Amino acid sequence: MVYVLLFGLVLLEIGVAPLFFLPGDPLLFLCGALSVEGGLNIFVLVPLFFTAALGGSLMAFVVGRLLGERAYRHDYRWLDRKALSSAHQFFEGYGAWGLCVTPYVAVLRTFAPLAAGVAQMSLRRFVLAAGCGAALWSVGLVSAGRFLGNTPIARGHMATWMLIGLALGLAGLAWKRLR
Repeated sequence: MVYVLLFGLVLLEIGVAPLFFLPGDPLLFLCGALSVEGGLNIFVLVPLFFTAALGGSLMAFVVGRLLGERAYRHDYRWLDRKALSSAHQFFEGYGAWGLCVTPYVAVLRTFAPLAAGVAQMSLRRFVLAAGCGAALWSVGLVSAGRFLGNTPIARGHMATWMLIGLALGLAGLAWKRLR
């Protein structure tokens, strides 16, 4: 049941825009650290998080694609067609690189796939880039948590490290909101 809950949290954080605040990075790191003691299986965690991240990205992409199709079909005064065309060109040219690293940035992890869909990025290109990003993110953070979970300073103060990570994430959101 824990694995189902973890899968759901990551899938929803990435796939549903209003849930961007869910704790993706700290969650993967903590799960990696907990795998040291045998509480969680790292060989289940990595594919689970990869699948959830890719699935969430695809959900957001499909929603963006549907919104983008409406934007292209209707003449909305508030929508700049030139900007939409520029976004399409960007995602086709450089978007793949961006989608490989956006999983490491909390808000971008949720909104970049949505934007790629709105900009009508090709599905094949999107899946390759989002898959690369999901692999780097899931393997990187779970491995980092497992590695640091073996060190005495991290193991003895895991709750403190998680609270610091959560506080930094919330402070970043608050700072951005205030600006």
